[in-house]
Amino acid sequence: MSVATGTSLVEARGLSKTFGGGGIFSRGGGVQAVRAVDAHLARGEAVGLVGESGSGKSTLGRLLLGLLPATDGELRFDGQDLKGMRRAEWRRLRRRMGIVFQDPMGSLDPRRRVGAQIADGLDIHGLIPRAQHAARVAELLEQVGLDPSHAVRFPHEFSGGQRQRIGIARALATGPDFLVADEPVSALDVSIQAQVVALLDDLRRRLGLSLLFISHDLPVVRHLCDRVMVMYLGRVMEEGPSEAVFANPSHPYTRALLSATPRLDPARRTARILLAGDPPSPANPPSGCVFRTRCAYALPACGQDIPALRPFGAPGQRVACIRAEEIAAGTATPAAGPARSGAVEDGLPETLTAQPSSPEQPTPGGLVAG
Repeated sequence: MSVATGTSLVEARGLSKTFGGGGIFSRGGGVQAVRAVDAHLARGEAVGLVGESGSGKSTLGRLLLGLLPATDGELRFDGQDLKGMRRAEWRRLRRRMGIVFQDPMGSLDPRRRVGAQIADGLDIHGLIPRAQHAARVAELLEQVGLDPSHAVRFPHEFSGGQRQRIGIARALATGPDFLVADEPVSALDVSIQAQVVALLDDLRRRLGLSLLFISHDLPVVRHLCDRVMVMYLGRVMEEGPSEAVFANPSHPYTRALLSATPRLDPARRTARILLAGDPPSPANPPSGCVFRTRCAYALPACGQDIPALRPFGAPGQRVACIRAEEIAAGTATPAAGPARSGAVEDGLPETLTAQPSSPEQPTPGGLVAG
């Protein structure tokens, strides 16, 4: 993908991350969590990042925030190269980035009042005098739909939805331009998820945030995001405008993911594509296309070279598949074995099934959940 520097708030080229390897107790070359990923986010843009568990989504999000050092590749934020940046310079940029974690309870300190935790960023970066912290915390709590009086309570006194709102307030405390939401609603009750997604959408539009939304919930990604990136085993398989990718998926893996999305309307249901087996180990990935061991259309040529992410389909849509034209035209002959199409009544493939949501906890003190 070619992106002109200066047009994007966040821009990565060839970003890779390998865990382990090189130590006296390690075997092989380590685990390749993210491999040669090009990514960018424009100002105010929402990008969805989807894929199975273990595909490298969360690792990529942390790489783009600078929370993890990249093994290879380039990363720019607002035109500035982050490699070799001095600590003082990096600290000034850090305040312009935020993250909302998957587990709202696990990301909060149970021994501290939530107001103090929201104010941590203000204190660390010295953005405003401490005498003004309480007023800023109250403003942030109101911004996420909570009462300012909640600042003196502890995390266990809130419901899951309320705790996630607190996590969002904390992420917004320093006035960031770039926000990573890592599975922000997967741990919440279904009745609360829509409220939190609507809040993120509203905040993104009002504050002009660039949002990377990591999720297994494909309908939510389609509703919330301008673009979508599909990852598998550390690589991007397909990307493009959300409507284009969801309407006309070009990669066999994207098609399998979308076929697993439940649809209430019988007229919109399609045969589910069930992928056989489990994803390969990231410590020993297949040669060539990493999806070929589970792809119904894999040819011997798919194991020779890594397919480039190239333009295909709608404007802005790209796919990493050498048979995209044949698959789109319906002339690609499926090979026997790795994947099969199932009837609508078939169960969801195990590796494509969304993780179960935790039930919403009772709300102490009569507070409104969510």
